[in-house]
Formats: sequence, structure tokens, C-alpha cells
Amino acid sequence: MLQFKQGLRFGRPGSFGALATCCAVLSGTVLSGLPAWSNVAQVVEVRGAEFIPADDIQATCGVEAGVAYSALELRAIEGCLMSTGVFETVRLYTEAQTLVIEVQELNTRPGKIEAMLAYDSQDGLLGSLAFEQYNFLPKTFATLSLDYNDEVERISGALYRADAFDAHTDLGLRFSAMRREYDDVSYTQEQILGEVFVAWTPSDALRIETGIGYRDYRLFDVEAGASALLVQEETDSISEPFLHMSLSYGEPIFGGQGAYRLRLDQYLWNYGSDERLLDTRVQANATLPLADGLSLLVGLNGGKVHGLDDNDTRGIDRYFPGANTFRGFAPRGIGPRDSGDALGGNQFFVGSLELQQEFGDVWNAPLRGGVFLDSGAAWGLDNTLSGGIDDGWHRRTSVGLTLTLDVGNTPVSLYLAKPLEQEDGDETQAFGFSISTRF
Repeated sequence: MLQFKQGLRFGRPGSFGALATCCAVLSGTVLSGLPAWSNVAQVVEVRGAEFIPADDIQATCGVEAGVAYSALELRAIEGCLMSTGVFETVRLYTEAQTLVIEVQELNTRPGKIEAMLAYDSQDGLLGSLAFEQYNFLPKTFATLSLDYNDEVERISGALYRADAFDAHTDLGLRFSAMRREYDDVSYTQEQILGEVFVAWTPSDALRIETGIGYRDYRLFDVEAGASALLVQEETDSISEPFLHMSLSYGEPIFGGQGAYRLRLDQYLWNYGSDERLLDTRVQANATLPLADGLSLLVGLNGGKVHGLDDNDTRGIDRYFPGANTFRGFAPRGIGPRDSGDALGGNQFFVGSLELQQEFGDVWNAPLRGGVFLDSGAAWGLDNTLSGGIDDGWHRRTSVGLTLTLDVGNTPVSLYLAKPLEQEDGDETQAFGFSISTRF
């Protein structure tokens, strides 16, 4: 379940936190001179707060269970909370053995718009515009982002309502549209996708999603001289519904110093047609503490896609590990190739080990460095053009160094990598860089 109560600003910037201590002292001074009330509440309950944590509201003016508050004291606490400038109304009253703090926040639709410049090894330099707002619709969180460069045009967004059915069941809508025309690829790819999903979170560690959606996608404008396989796979448009189920599980380990997370995604694409595809993706990550500031990062990432109706996959269905997903190799740098074209694989697997050390603060921001080893492959085609394409498993391995730091409030991540095992035709990438700055 998404938690929307952290990291937000309410009312005047900084007003709630800045006034908390002042109000607590003030309320303590006022209350100390007022007569006690014989009705002692055993529980304090905050009602009406959507964004400010209930514990913060209770602590701001020093409200505690087990204290006998008079009517005058309750009015003084109301005045203390109102003085923070973030509430439209505040009312304190008792129900049996419960002291109720009922509030209505002033800013019930907080949001923001950000312009960004980002660079990563996968898509290059991107200009982005992002919007988000709480209560865009009643009790519904909305996001929208736009990304653009010469090779990638992308729009994506979501509507999400937490606790839509009960305290553990949420409702959401995802949608996206994109066009990719990479310089190193002999075709253009377009996709429009929408999905309605239900998320069940029976615990903080477990999340299960089930969704149904519709996708329209195509592979077109195949260049002259491209692989004959891509020419065969060119298609104007495939528009069909799909089913999606995901499961994620993760929790802290070693007393909170480490953690692990597992995720499984299962897609049934093109449901209802004779081109159905079963697409399975698995991710596993763990952080294992070894010594003070020293950790071992373990990552596994894999997938398999295949046709259910004796149908072949297309280049827009297959996997292309590389760049950030396989350091040391360029985007679309490994896997079956023909006529210089990367064809992708029906299966892929990448495993990663990284020994990471914290080096303290640089420019008042944490600096981390590491040594890594990545190993894996992409393989398997339904059509090898009568054996003319090598689609077998060929392991690739790379080693390198990583560095992560913040420059101001801008996160920067970079790596240097060298392949130890590679195949003829692979595209390598010795340096990777990721940065994102907001305006």
C-alpha cells in the first residue's frame, strides 16, 4: 500500500515543524495552570488527517493518553494546533475512554510540477516534465510524466486510490504511450497501453497485483538492408487485451542493516487473438552487511517470453539487456544478431555481485564506491532463418568499479566496466553515467 504521509510540505513552508516545539512549550505553560478534569482518556485518536502523520499531530502540542484534561485545556490544545497554520479546523472531544483530535487540513490537494534534465546510459539525454497531485480525484493520487529526445518520446501516468475497498486493497490505473527510434536499430517501435489493477497488501512485506488492460503496438519502418528476420516481423498494428499479475515480497534482515526483495511479473499478452504471448519476468535483490559501512549487493534478473499459439515472437517482444541492466555492454549490446542488427532474445538472465563501501560524506552528501561482477546472456529465437542465426546461450561477463554521490541535491551514479567474456559482434560500453536534475 502506498504511504503518502511522508516528505510533504503543508501550509506555509516549514510552518508545521517549526512551530511544533514552540506550541508544545506554550501548551505546557498554559495547561499547567488550569484545573484537571476527572474524565481520563486512555487512548488518543487522530481523525481527518490525510497527509500529516497522526503521531506528529499528537506530539505537536504534547497530547498524551492517561492525562485528565479539562474543557479549558482542550480549547488551549485546539488553539495550539491551529497556530501551526496547517489546519482549517481543529476540535478535541472525548468518546468514552478515547480523546479524539479531529482536524481538517488546509491543503488537501498538495502537488508539484517539475522540469528535469536526465542522462543515463540507456536513453541518453532526456528532457522531462513531471506532475503529481494528491486528491486529484477524491482520495486519488495522480502522476503524469513526459520524456523526450531525438530517439525516445514517452508519456506515462497513473491514478491510484489507496484503501479503495478496505485497509489492505487498493485500486489503480496505469497508462503510457511511447515511440522509440534508436540510431542503432533498423526499425521504429510504437506502443499505447492502459491497465486497471487491484493491489492487495496483507502485510508490509507482501504485495500482490492483478490487472487487465489493452495494448496497441507495432514494429514498422524497417530499413533497407536490415535483417531478413526483422523484415518478416514487421507489422502494422497489434491491438489486443492483456492480463497481468505480479507478486513482490521483501523485508529488512540483520536487524534492519540489510534487506531483500523478490518480484515476479506474469503477462498474458494479446489475449483473445492467435498471437498470444506468455511473458514471465523475475527480479531478486539483496543487501547483506559484512562490516561497518561494507555491504554485499546481490542481484538476479531474468525473463522468458514465448508464443502460446505456435506463433513467433517479434523484436518488440524480446529482451535486450545492456547498459544499466548489464554493465560493460551497450544498450542492445548482446544476444542474437543478424546483418549487424540486434534481435534480442526470448530468454535472458543477468546475475550481479557488488562489494560496496561507504566513504562518509563529501559535500555534505554520502559517497559510496564499489567493485562489481556482472554475468549473463540473452538467447533463443523462434526463427533462426534455417539455422543462419546463432541464437544459443553464450555467457558474457564483465567487472568494474562504481561510484554514487550527490552533487548538491542531484544524485549522480557512474561506473567503469570491462568485459571479460564476450562474443563477436557484441557492442561494449566501458563507461556508464546517470544524473537527474530538477528545476
